[in-house]
Amino acid sequence: MGEETITRFEGTKLVVETGDQKEEYDAEFLVAALLVSIANSDGEISAIETQKMLQLVGDHFELKSSESLEILTTAMEDLAEKPDLNNILQELATVLTSADKEDVAVMMFKVVAADGMEASEEMRAVASAANLIGISSELLQKARQRFFAER
Repeated sequence: MGEETITRFEGTKLVVETGDQKEEYDAEFLVAALLVSIANSDGEISAIETQKMLQLVGDHFELKSSESLEILTTAMEDLAEKPDLNNILQELATVLTSADKEDVAVMMFKVVAADGMEASEEMRAVASAANLIGISSELLQKARQRFFAER
């Protein structure tokens, strides 16, 4: 029988406990992991997508570029090691406000558009991620309109 996984928030950190293992994730990491999974949905992450993610995470969370790089690197490594990270990302739905969800959706669209190619795999990944973190189709459409207005 598998060990039970317990997920809870302690302040702004998501805590995931399985047996005697405890991992903590903050909002910056969870958003970065979401963006990485979108960028990688077509099988590769281009240099321009990486630059866009660094900029988006840094701007949104007011981080230095070195901090953004560290968070994105950790997200990439964790996604490679833990393909079940989607279960953890699902917890974003409970902590993000509607405005936060819209901001995250706009960031997802910016990552998709970063390399100038809108791959169908990436757009499916955006729709799937939006569903995963509780972004309604209406809010996703609003974010898409905002993305095009900001271009």
